[in-house]
Amino acid sequence: MSVPVLSIVFMAVSAILAIGVPVYLLILFRKKYNAKVIPMLIGVAGFVVFALVLEASIHRIVIGRFISASNKVLYVLYGAFMAGIFEESARFIAFKILKRKYGGIGTALSYGIGHGGIESILLAGMSMINSIVSSIIINTGNIEMIRGNYQGETLATVNDHMAALVAAAPYMFLVSGIERLMAIAIQLSLSVIVFYAVFGKNKLWLYPLAIIFHAIVGIPAMVFQMWGLNLFLTEGIVCLLAVCVVLFAKYLHGKLSATLIADPSPSIGQ
Repeated sequence: MSVPVLSIVFMAVSAILAIGVPVYLLILFRKKYNAKVIPMLIGVAGFVVFALVLEASIHRIVIGRFISASNKVLYVLYGAFMAGIFEESARFIAFKILKRKYGGIGTALSYGIGHGGIESILLAGMSMINSIVSSIIINTGNIEMIRGNYQGETLATVNDHMAALVAAAPYMFLVSGIERLMAIAIQLSLSVIVFYAVFGKNKLWLYPLAIIFHAIVGIPAMVFQMWGLNLFLTEGIVCLLAVCVVLFAKYLHGKLSATLIADPSPSIGQ
């Protein structure tokens, strides 16, 4: 049993993309748009609290009791729209708070890189690092280090994870990094849209529109999981949707940026 070297290389590439791109974008936005750190930190908190804590808590209550994976259509719609409702609500509330002291497109981008960046780091970056470590342990013949004292279902899960690392085609691990690039682009664009829902005049309708956009871009991945949609078709659809959301956010900014109140410009670094 061994994990192909190319798989480990692609894991490393995806980890670098998942962690490095958010860091690079934060540096870029600070230089180009005077993006501040505080909105970025609020973006991190927004994703953690609303997506990882609140949304996950609702799922534990609803899934199994009221919604079952056996009803695939309802399950997909529920999952897609719940993600949209919670994450776009996090943005909306965050921008309401930030509006007191911050302004300018740098605020939207800073929040977006916090929200999308921590998602990328936690869900892809850390996962790839864990897979690299596990793969090296497997390839050095120290499998018992991974199995430890696990028993029963936990041991079965660990064995399944190791088997998946060995059996998966190397390109599958590269797909994870590519997905993160698209996800970050979408998260930044949605942040711009909700930013204008709060900072723009009479643009509240952009908030529910962002929820719908978020749900739509999430549906292909859930269809892939539930019905086994072709991977490359799934990624192609997501890429097309990402481009559409990015172009809409860019159009929105071009149309509304002149109406923004000047950035209050808190101290540099804040």
